[in-house]
Amino acid sequence: MKAITKLAKILGVKGFLCLASLTTIALALVPYTATVTITQTQQFTLGATSALWTIYVNDVNETRYLPGSGSPAGSEEPTFNASDSSTYAFKVVTDANKVCSVKIELTPAVNSSKFSKFEITAKYWNGSAWDDETLYNATIGSTTKPYINGLTSGDAGYIHQAMSETTHYLIKVTYSYDQVDETTQVTVTFQYTPLPQDSF
Repeated sequence: MKAITKLAKILGVKGFLCLASLTTIALALVPYTATVTITQTQQFTLGATSALWTIYVNDVNETRYLPGSGSPAGSEEPTFNASDSSTYAFKVVTDANKVCSVKIELTPAVNSSKFSKFEITAKYWNGSAWDDETLYNATIGSTTKPYINGLTSGDAGYIHQAMSETTHYLIKVTYSYDQVDETTQVTVTFQYTPLPQDSF
């Protein structure tokens, strides 16, 4: 009580009444809340997670596919089946809100002391056959590139998929294994990074 009396003397009667009035208003405020439910959309689906290729010492300008079939292993395009994920490398499904860019690269680059060429391109299923996909040099923009150089660390290429499309993709590699006669098994890792965009 003494504290209230002291505060009233300092503020004056009018000031004290204003403070008391504001306190009453603040205590009387009614809060409102809204709940947001967030739905996540995944545009990218991985297809084949591994492949086995057979290559030969002194192969020059040969082709292999991920995934691939045929003899030697990996030398032919697979027979596409939308319900069989082992027949494509990855699938992209876009809606009417976002396009999608997919970054493709090797981690790490292949050994240039063994390969003199390791050029990576992509193909897409056009509804009846595998067709060449355009590679871009960035997530957005119109500058294209002929291939991803698998001999160069950090080199990457991007596919650009428009809105409201479902497309399956295949990886194609043109290589030359003509530097050594070594037959030690080589492991190559392809990395894909989907990047949703408002536009290209």
